[in-house]
Amino acid sequence: MSKEKKPIYKKWWFWLIIIIVIIGIASIGTSGDEENPSTTVSVSDTSEQSNSTTKSTTTTTTTTTEPDVPIEYKSALKKAKLYSDTMYMSKKGIYDQLTSEYGEKFSKEASQYAIDNVEADWNYNALQKAKTYQDSMSMSPAAIHDQLTSSHGEKFTESEADYAIEHLND
Repeated sequence: MSKEKKPIYKKWWFWLIIIIVIIGIASIGTSGDEENPSTTVSVSDTSEQSNSTTKSTTTTTTTTTEPDVPIEYKSALKKAKLYSDTMYMSKKGIYDQLTSEYGEKFSKEASQYAIDNVEADWNYNALQKAKTYQDSMSMSPAAIHDQLTSSHGEKFTESEADYAIEHLND
């Protein structure tokens, strides 16, 4: 008599491997997501059966996250951060670039979300832009102020431009 082999999907270790792989894939998908911080709570219950050496482990994972933010909003925020950190643009300048049909073409809602959530020091950006005008174009402080506040220029607020001119030679 030959012993009939069980199909692989009926073996306990096959399902254990499948569960481990699924948990691994799920953890890869959620790790490193810095824009949606989450809290993960794991509860494990391990019990031994009295007449066997088999261990049974049940793991429950509960994850709570912030409300989902549409991908367009996240992309607009990343782009806004890039414009602020590398080009030292003003709040209004970034918004206009994000919504421009010749620029990024983001929706007004996504652009507003980006402006509301970008971490930027607008005074610092105005100062950096002012220093660029002073160093590369040898502009006077009055001309720099005009350029910083112009609706056809950098679009900084009066107070941001005043700050930049005040600290131009620091």
